[in-house]
Amino acid sequence: MQTRVAPVFLSGLIALSALATAPIHGQALTGQSLVVSLQQRYATIRDFRADFTHTVQGAVLRTVRTTERGELKVMKPGRVFMSYGPPQKKLFVADGVTVQTYIQSDRTGTVGPMPQGDDLSVAILLLAGRGDLVKDFEASMPPLQPTGEWQMDLVPKQRQEDFATLTLFVDRQSLAFRGLTTSDHLGGSFVFRFTNLRENTGLKDTDFRFTFPRGTHVIETGRGK
Repeated sequence: MQTRVAPVFLSGLIALSALATAPIHGQALTGQSLVVSLQQRYATIRDFRADFTHTVQGAVLRTVRTTERGELKVMKPGRVFMSYGPPQKKLFVADGVTVQTYIQSDRTGTVGPMPQGDDLSVAILLLAGRGDLVKDFEASMPPLQPTGEWQMDLVPKQRQEDFATLTLFVDRQSLAFRGLTTSDHLGGSFVFRFTNLRENTGLKDTDFRFTFPRGTHVIETGRGK
């Protein structure tokens, strides 16, 4: 798994955690009103799971480099299980204490502690339930909107190393989440599209445990800092 996939994906998860399932009534729809509704919905979500398509797009000529598919599970606080399917099986697992990655074809993996305190980006803070979409981002809605969706652009109020901007896509009628794009400081992007989204499914701590297969070369990261 590319080293930048995990932090950039976590920045996207803040949005996925904030899904709304009902339309906004009684107010004009703006970037600010939409992000407020999403943050309110975020507080009601304990866990969710979904299928995803992940496309990595390069900065030069906007060239598409890879497109992969898999399944995602998330539970507050800070638990993530991200499984990529064939042709290359990869895993990213965070159990609230440690972070693990695994690439089956290389039989290699990494393990290290989850960032703490000031080492946490805004993205991880939100995933852990300690951040706020309204307080941490400037929200806007472009005048040209995609058919059948609302697009909301989020810019972090404080500069983040792992991403520059975050764009959310939600269904116009239900506000059900459809996808997100994170853009880095060099112009590259990670595009995620989600299907089969299920909220509050009763996930447990055991759903976020992973044991490296025998023979895996495991590298420890972030120790002793």
